[in-house]
Amino acid sequence: MVVSLQSPCVAAGETPREEGPVPRLFWTTGIRSTPRVQWVEVQVKSVLNRVQGMPFRWSINPYRGCAHACIYCYARLTHWYLGQDGVRDWSSRIFVKVNAPEVLRRELARPGWRRERVHIGTATDPYQPAEGAYRITWRILEVLRDADTPVALVTKSTMVVRDRDVLRDLAQGPGALVMFSLATVDPALAREIEPDVPPPQWRLEAMRVLGEAGVATAVFLAPVLPGITDGEEQLAAVVAAARAYGASALFTNTLHLGDVTREAFFAYLEHKRPALVPEYERLYRAKYAPRATQQRIQQVIAALKARAGFAGLPERPAPAPSAQLRLL
Repeated sequence: MVVSLQSPCVAAGETPREEGPVPRLFWTTGIRSTPRVQWVEVQVKSVLNRVQGMPFRWSINPYRGCAHACIYCYARLTHWYLGQDGVRDWSSRIFVKVNAPEVLRRELARPGWRRERVHIGTATDPYQPAEGAYRITWRILEVLRDADTPVALVTKSTMVVRDRDVLRDLAQGPGALVMFSLATVDPALAREIEPDVPPPQWRLEAMRVLGEAGVATAVFLAPVLPGITDGEEQLAAVVAAARAYGASALFTNTLHLGDVTREAFFAYLEHKRPALVPEYERLYRAKYAPRATQQRIQQVIAALKARAGFAGLPERPAPAPSAQLRLL
């Protein structure tokens, strides 16, 4: 079944509602006809993905594709696996795993399930617009809670605040961590590189609300874009905001350009920042920036974290993008 959904998620003339201090502009509550995004409903046979070579063993992606349309997303390659166009269709043709909660419940009921932490959203945003209508992530969280299974999830959406009750239940039980992806706190720059994502300030407010509800939060400062978001003042602003709004940890990595993502990212550069094309061609002869570039960025962020008081807080290293692709 193919349906269409408007994005951003407020119909013409509709006034955004409020949920405490967090605007609900990006909270979709229904399906609306538009050519902007196609949502393809699919039935799946399994939901849990076994992970190799990572600090966690299990992941779940409630959707395939992501309407947020971030120009740097490494997971665009997953559309190519399905014979889809990862450059043009990644954010406009989204596969919705409509039976995922029911399948997951059966998987977790198996005698061999050891209640290990499950990571949600390693290759999609679990709170992209259609979640407001389908509520798949919400129901998955309920299944995990009922199965006494800890969870960690990553999102760019304020919609996660909707689920603070079940997240609080998880936090008080097996455990819950919500990581907010935040590449910049500059709203204009964020709109340029993350076209259909709630502004950075909204994400920070959402993080604060979850923290006040007793849910552990973290910031995923990623990816760092050389020459675009890697200035020391820019990075310092993100680190300071993460601390001010209650993040218990901050993870980071540098831009990774696989084949499909490379095409999409260079199209963005040619349109928006043509002067940077030669520098990126030099830096990204392969999938990763030179080790020296990555080390420089990591050293700057490490120093900023120490100054902000993050040093010594419990955290795990952020997974590298190439490793994340193995979760699929």
